[in-house]
Amino acid sequence: MLPRHKRFIGILITLVGVTAAIYLILTSFQDNLLYYLTPSEAVTKNMDDQSTFRIGGLVEMGSFKRADGSLKASFVLTDGIESIEVNYTGILPDLFREGQGIIVTGRFNKTKVFIASEVLAKHDENYMPPDIHALEEPTL
Repeated sequence: MLPRHKRFIGILITLVGVTAAIYLILTSFQDNLLYYLTPSEAVTKNMDDQSTFRIGGLVEMGSFKRADGSLKASFVLTDGIESIEVNYTGILPDLFREGQGIIVTGRFNKTKVFIASEVLAKHDENYMPPDIHALEEPTL
């Protein structure tokens, strides 16, 4: 085998290896990233009941319900256009309240109710999901 052929095979194997490494790195990043959708985007995309994702919006006024002594809560999350019913079992963040901007992680069930596994509330008065900030009513 000529040295030119050996060099060509070496370069070819190196390129295949680098391409495979870059592909594996990019796919692992994609699997670990969780962006949030607005309720309108979640309804439009018609997400299936196997996909875990995040939805960000405002808790609708008057929609929060919880039985006394229970950790099961339900509320409606809205972006001003679409509304999604959310069920959550667990302790809600201290800053959770109606009219609050929150992000929930979970999935839809068969009846298109969002079953949340995690609820994140804003941590200070300056945080609001960017798409939802314009919808918040000013408090007097």
